[in-house]
Amino acid sequence: MSSRIEQIIEEIEEYVDSCKFQPLSSTKIVVNKEELEELLRELRMKTPDEIKRYQKIISNKDAILADAQTKADAVLADAAEKQQRMVDENEIMREAVAQSNALLEQTRRQAQEILDSATEDANNIRMSAISYTDDMLANLEQIMSHATDTVSSKYNTFINAMQSCYDIVTKNRAELSPQSSASSNYVPSAEVEEEEEEETE
Repeated sequence: MSSRIEQIIEEIEEYVDSCKFQPLSSTKIVVNKEELEELLRELRMKTPDEIKRYQKIISNKDAILADAQTKADAVLADAAEKQQRMVDENEIMREAVAQSNALLEQTRRQAQEILDSATEDANNIRMSAISYTDDMLANLEQIMSHATDTVSSKYNTFINAMQSCYDIVTKNRAELSPQSSASSNYVPSAEVEEEEEEETE
């Protein structure tokens, strides 16, 4: 079952794919700013929760190891109790000691196998969670980079179009009233561009 953040990423990808291309362009698209911002806003809200969930999975390693240690301790305690009973109850002490030592050694091996298996499982869970989280963040980084490039390109296109219209209007006014318009209202396009750049900075 996919997480909500994966669903949001898929929705963003589907939305970007569904956008129309700009006229005379095969790479630039037209996006609905509010719709894209809503998806990104939800993505920002869900990302911390998803990361916490995978951090919780990683932290389960300690719980797995603690449970394994408890089981191993219980097995050892049971073996020690059996050993003591065998020593106390068996008339042939040497045989009792030999049997109890063999049982204790076998139990120790079993306990070590439990710990080794639990450690391996915990490490696998941790590495899987880290890998998944990294893949998720890399995908998110790529989507946000693409969105940033698209918005920047649209902004530059809009500024250029406004500057062109402004130059035409200014020129037409200057032609209607050459003397008064030239002295009071005409602003060279280069100065307008400098003012635009200062405002942008």
